[in-house]
Amino acid sequence: MVRSCNGVSLHPNQTSKSKMKQTLIQITHNGMGTGDGELGLLLVQNYLKLLSEERELPQVMAFYNGGVKLICSGSPVVGTLQTLEQKGVKLMACKTCLNHFGLINQMEVGIAGTMTDILLLQKAAEKVINL
Repeated sequence: MVRSCNGVSLHPNQTSKSKMKQTLIQITHNGMGTGDGELGLLLVQNYLKLLSEERELPQVMAFYNGGVKLICSGSPVVGTLQTLEQKGVKLMACKTCLNHFGLINQMEVGIAGTMTDILLLQKAAEKVINL
């Protein structure tokens, strides 16, 4: 088990039989892909909605660079991310990125962590999915 200073860890959930229990999903953009921004936001909305309806969920999601915008006020996916968090998915955003964009006080979901925390999550994950 790896534990971060913020208490977010990536280890087998004793009550879950999920194949994704040691999966880390990283979101690095304010949307999916690097093309059209509007399309990217639509794609990430759809992806997260579909993910929230799955029985097998990742244990943790990390948001950094422009991805931190998705967890803040005004994001169209905050509600879906809150649903994922209520279902047990841990959400961590890069504190440096939040500060860079002036969003540290606009977080609506998840916790702020350090790059060290994200590195520990990556090392502990059996699978990392990058969006």
